[in-house]
Amino acid sequence: MKRRTASGFTLIEMVITVAIVALLAGAVLPSLRLAATRAREAELRADLRELRRAIDAYKRAWDEGRIAKSIGESGYPPTLEALVEGVKDRTSARGDKIYFLRRIPRDPFYPDASVPPAASWGKRSYRSPPDDPQEGDDVFDVYALSDATGLNGIPYRKW
Repeated sequence: MKRRTASGFTLIEMVITVAIVALLAGAVLPSLRLAATRAREAELRADLRELRRAIDAYKRAWDEGRIAKSIGESGYPPTLEALVEGVKDRTSARGDKIYFLRRIPRDPFYPDASVPPAASWGKRSYRSPPDDPQEGDDVFDVYALSDATGLNGIPYRKW
């Protein structure tokens, strides 16, 4: 009589396979979270750099006399929206506008996506002390409103 060999997996083989897959998934998951956090931090760094360059370009244009000056103004933009809307170029005979940004980037760590991008940033006025940033008549600097700490150990607020 011929013996018939069973084909397929035994219950023990299946349990061991599932355990190995779960172990591998558990090892990969933290590195995926770390990669996602690094990507958001890189986006935050780039957005802060873009906004700060636009604010500096506005101030440079004001210093050069390309933007109308008023007594008591600091030379910084009154709002972040002014960087997108543009301002009239006083040196242009045709009345052209100077634009500093195409769009205002959104803070990648701001939790509410329904808020307009300009409202997702903290804004510091020129007359505000650096250790206690407050909004005012102008936008001297921007910062993240998140209370979280970055992978480098520095709170996102202080970037």
